[in-house]
Amino acid sequence: MEEKEIGQVVDFFTHVNVVAVKLFEELSVGDRIHIKGHTTDFIQEVTSIQIEHQAVIKAKAGDDVGIKVTERVRHGDKIFKVIAD
Repeated sequence: MEEKEIGQVVDFFTHVNVVAVKLFEELSVGDRIHIKGHTTDFIQEVTSIQIEHQAVIKAKAGDDVGIKVTERVRHGDKIFKVIAD
């Protein structure tokens, strides 16, 4: 599987399963991401991205975004975009 690091987890909100991410590269709804850390390791499709509580379809490098996730993540986990299986 080919992946490219695109961001890092800044915070995680357990009550809504949303992760705050600092992006190094662009990210779009529909992209597949792999979140990896010391105890975190899962792949999911991006179904929701928000910037300042506003839903967006695409975010660019440098944006601070919120992404809905299916599992718990931790501060410092790395976010990779799955480029090819």
